[in-house]
Amino acid sequence: MKKFLLSLITFIIPFFTFAQELSTSERIDLNFKKYTGWFVDGIFYEIPFSESFQIPWVLIVLIGGALYFTIYFKLINVTGFYTAVKVVMGKYEDIEKHGADTLYGDVTPNEQENLIETIRDDSADGEVSHFQALTAALSATVGLGNIAGVAVALSIGGPGATFWMILAGILGMASKFAECTLGVKFRDVGPDGTVYGGPMYYLKKGLAQKGMGGLGKVLAVMFAIFVIGGSFGGGNMFQANQAAAQFVQLFDLQGTSASIWFGIVMAIIVAFVIIGGIKRIAKVTEKIVPFMAGIYVLGALIILIANYNHIGDAFALIFEGAFSGLGIAGGLVGVMIQGIRRGAFSNEAGVGSAAIAHSAVRTKYSASEGIVALLEPFIDTVVICTMTALVIVITNFDNNIIQYGVEVKEGVELTATAFDSVIPHFSIVLTIAVIMFAFSTMISWSYYGMQGWVYLFGRGKVTELVYKLLFCIFIWIGSVISLGSVINFSDAMIFAMVVPNIIGVVILTPVVRKELNRYMKAIKIKHQAIDDGLEDVSKHL
Repeated sequence: MKKFLLSLITFIIPFFTFAQELSTSERIDLNFKKYTGWFVDGIFYEIPFSESFQIPWVLIVLIGGALYFTIYFKLINVTGFYTAVKVVMGKYEDIEKHGADTLYGDVTPNEQENLIETIRDDSADGEVSHFQALTAALSATVGLGNIAGVAVALSIGGPGATFWMILAGILGMASKFAECTLGVKFRDVGPDGTVYGGPMYYLKKGLAQKGMGGLGKVLAVMFAIFVIGGSFGGGNMFQANQAAAQFVQLFDLQGTSASIWFGIVMAIIVAFVIIGGIKRIAKVTEKIVPFMAGIYVLGALIILIANYNHIGDAFALIFEGAFSGLGIAGGLVGVMIQGIRRGAFSNEAGVGSAAIAHSAVRTKYSASEGIVALLEPFIDTVVICTMTALVIVITNFDNNIIQYGVEVKEGVELTATAFDSVIPHFSIVLTIAVIMFAFSTMISWSYYGMQGWVYLFGRGKVTELVYKLLFCIFIWIGSVISLGSVINFSDAMIFAMVVPNIIGVVILTPVVRKELNRYMKAIKIKHQAIDDGLEDVSKHL
């Protein structure tokens, strides 16, 4: 017995030593990396084109798909922009609720008056408006990537990365258009009006129509698994972790239990919102996103106006750096990769996540929401990311806050320094913005993950409640532990969504084109009827 106890103690001692050397968070992180590292390395594997530069294969798929959709839909990211703005403003809400033929197809003025009196308001399926769907999707993408990610990209790729970032955003508009059109086209609507949509449904139902039902089911299950994993990690724990860190830093609460209480409070607030479903999520995001994005853009505009004499020099530096890459690791290709990577990863065009939020819109024409969705990469990348880049480049002229070519680790701090150099204490506002953006990202990703969850485990209040409770528990976990490998894995799951999604969208592009033609025809019918003397019905709805 003594020998046995001695042997047991000898066996256990290393574990106690290991526990003393590493914290619980570090042990979790180490063990998680041990079992999931292969998946992370596979998703973010960089194809070596030469000794000086490598390109992640998932980035090639994202940008390749975006370029294909841009060409296939004849520059829809440009030609559809003005129409998208009008749709968001509600100019075509009447035909989207009831159909163009019903309201404007070969009717006399008297018949139209009777139609206005008797028509029903519930003829279009869906739960939210175009604007609400857009803000719900934007809330999942606008956030830390725009504030911190851009700073990191500039530190590695220099000012020239901004040019390629903008290009990635413009190309991504076509990807968002295609996947969100399909999201509405193949959505399911429950007996109570609840919408179930996203890549899971257009992969399964859309590919079945093409005679590829088996492939569609496999891709749909893969996507559902990936979106659940991504929602718990990058869409939840990472956001909670960064928000808690910013809160603790702002109020100098290091070494206290502030992170624990912050996580509990955040989980309660998120629970209150997400238990109400997409309608309550949309009501919250339609207020938070415009407000916080507006404050951030306003702060950036103030800095640009205060340094108007440097704006021309900044654009010259951006353009020169985009095509020279002088002094930057990897040269021109290195600059290009950093810019495109930041743009593609920021707006998530091609990932398929946004199609879940956009599929809940009220409309009879699926392409109407696809057109609205193309505004998302424009706002996220072309506007907000570019604003951040310009602020950093311009303030760097006089304050030397960044050395191009030397990677920074804390992008939020660099951006805060740039803002503080012109607007004292704006970093406080920036910290609040980080927390609010993190909150809005969490509530939107909870909806994405839940759609994947019910697809795999069935619909029902109990099934949904289980997911929502788990989601809120992970908020608390994320706020109190270090997440290195956990976040790497969840990020890998988010970008693994690209694979089944792009395959399905490429195969289904003819369906998207058919839906686009159908919607544009409906708009034409309305305009023609009004030109012929009929009244615009939208004034009465």
